[in-house]
Amino acid sequence: MTGHTWTLLIILAAAIAALITLINSRLRFHPFIALMAVSVGVALAAGQPVEKIAESLETGAGGILGDVGVTLAFGAMLGRLLSASGATDRIARLIVDRASTRSLPWYVAGAAFVIGIPMFFEIGLIVLLPLIFSVAQRLERTHKINGSPYVYLAAPAIGALATLHGMVAPHPGPLVAVEGLHANLGMSIAVGLVCAIPTIIIAGPVYGRWIAPRLDVRPDPELIARFTGNGSPSNGIASDGDPSIASPSDGAPQISGEHDSLRTSAETDAPQGPRENTVRTGWALAAVLVPVVLMLLRTIAELVYDESSQVRHVLAFTGEPVIAMFAGFLFALFALGYRSGLSPDAIRSSLTDSLKAVAGILLIIAGGGAFNQVLEDSGIGQAVESAASGMHINVIVLGWLLALLLSFSTGSATVGIVAATGILAALAQGGGSLHTSLLVVAIGAGSVGLNYVNHAGFWLVKESFGMTLGQATKSHTAIQTIVSVCGLLMALLLSTLA
Repeated sequence: MTGHTWTLLIILAAAIAALITLINSRLRFHPFIALMAVSVGVALAAGQPVEKIAESLETGAGGILGDVGVTLAFGAMLGRLLSASGATDRIARLIVDRASTRSLPWYVAGAAFVIGIPMFFEIGLIVLLPLIFSVAQRLERTHKINGSPYVYLAAPAIGALATLHGMVAPHPGPLVAVEGLHANLGMSIAVGLVCAIPTIIIAGPVYGRWIAPRLDVRPDPELIARFTGNGSPSNGIASDGDPSIASPSDGAPQISGEHDSLRTSAETDAPQGPRENTVRTGWALAAVLVPVVLMLLRTIAELVYDESSQVRHVLAFTGEPVIAMFAGFLFALFALGYRSGLSPDAIRSSLTDSLKAVAGILLIIAGGGAFNQVLEDSGIGQAVESAASGMHINVIVLGWLLALLLSFSTGSATVGIVAATGILAALAQGGGSLHTSLLVVAIGAGSVGLNYVNHAGFWLVKESFGMTLGQATKSHTAIQTIVSVCGLLMALLLSTLA
């Protein structure tokens, strides 16, 4: 490598250190501000012409928002419709109600898997809490399990939600990686699902069955009563991952991160106890699966039909992420929203709140796009490619490690994904479709590992279930780290076929 290449790599290392410092220092920069500041600094340090810097920032931010932002907005509205109409509760109870004691964790994992396809981790957990609490109460009364029934059921829910959130598009993190690495979307979804299933099994029901007897966990009785039908949850819990939910005695840091903007969403989504609804289970399941099926059909069409086929053209159009999510949203709007008895005004208000909830994540994604574009325009991407090829580093392992370290250091899985994607974009362009999709999975898996006190989801789980710091570490942090490691191992295993 030349001296200039080493200079660019040093600039990259300094940029990562600066990003971590700005987010975690007493200044508590919002990740979007930190990403933009670091992007400008990198461009100047790398010698990019000053008249081109603004263009790089605008191109990067605008490009990623055009690819992912609208899709994310439709996804947020779809998730809100599923929750507000009672569809998610219907799906969860249908899956769990007929299960035996031994099979309950597997059914909870199945419910979380279906619900987690369109929902963020925190929102999915809030939606599932009434189900987990009510079923755990039943198990507690019958004394049919050894240990905490709450951990017994929470572990598979956390494992499934974390896996989908990090590894499977159309979640925003994996979708950012798909766009940034120019991966095949349908292939990435299919590979993500293949990697997700064994990961969920190991991190959820299997680990949950082992750890439940070792933790004496029971949520606050008042909170249990409110989530199971005797009132609404307090604002302290329904903040959807805002770390300020922790009591002062816990020493919870006041973190400003990607999930702070989800507070409004969770407060609205937090169940007010079981509600009667007219939504049929088939419609509910269809609303969840429509976007994913359309995206997968696009990939199948590209493999089966030639470029002149009309079927291929139609499925390619309907399988575009923005079109697929729009179709899923419209389906849910009419099949679930208006049919559930909600008034048009209530639906409109709920959808407006759902868009407010993702504004912060959209800004982080935009900042990540700007950062990635600067890395490309300044030549740092090529420097990383040269260094990696010279050292013969496995790109999948490198992507996982970068996302893991960035996520752990900044407290933001989204920052971990967008930054790792920008750093490795030049390496992925030469890879095949399967290899690039596996890199998407590996980066996503890395972003959910070591989820500890600087992550908002850690405090949501800790306070929701009344855990000590040690108990939350042995459950939530351990589960998400198992998800991360299993996701990497599955990606490496499948890479032998690439």
